[in-house]
Amino acid sequence: MLLSLTIICMLAGVILSGVNMYTSEPIALAKAAALEAAIKEVTPAFDNNPIQDAYKSVTSDGDSLLIYPAVKDGKQVGVAVDSNTKNGFGGEIKVIVGFDTEGKLVNYSVLQHAETPGLGSKMQEWFRTEKNRQSVIGKSLTNGNLSITKDGGDVDAITASTITSRAFLNAINRAYNAYKGTATDSATGATSSTDKKEGESNE
Repeated sequence: MLLSLTIICMLAGVILSGVNMYTSEPIALAKAAALEAAIKEVTPAFDNNPIQDAYKSVTSDGDSLLIYPAVKDGKQVGVAVDSNTKNGFGGEIKVIVGFDTEGKLVNYSVLQHAETPGLGSKMQEWFRTEKNRQSVIGKSLTNGNLSITKDGGDVDAITASTITSRAFLNAINRAYNAYKGTATDSATGATSSTDKKEGESNE
């Protein structure tokens, strides 16, 4: 019995090792392709390899964000920044944000979140919709961080999702600050336990 179990375990280990060896490269290539597509979506057109030219910017809390420079004809035209925040209603929110050389937000894409479906999850499209003061596309962060109107800013929060909205803008602000080398972990979007108790419905 012991010998049989040992042989079975060894065979299983060999099989799993072989499967991992044959699938690791395709998985890595697929992730690289997805990242390249995300960078193209949020930056001006480029002809370099932003992934190969990537560098890190360390934030004040010891975290580091990856910066992907977009270069066209030897001249930098913008960057994509892999940013995140842990202030979301459902936990961490990961985004990739693109800026041009003048500090204007070109585009963004939400890579990961655990926000409430139908509420906080709307951030993927809410902040690019040209309605009232929802859109952050084209906004310049050279004069300061973005914040929601409830906090004195000029961006409309997602209806019933103030916490998510603050967190999303926190990730945007962290991205810009890392890009400009200020290494500031913006306080905008910080959420206290009181906020969650007093927040709008569901969020």
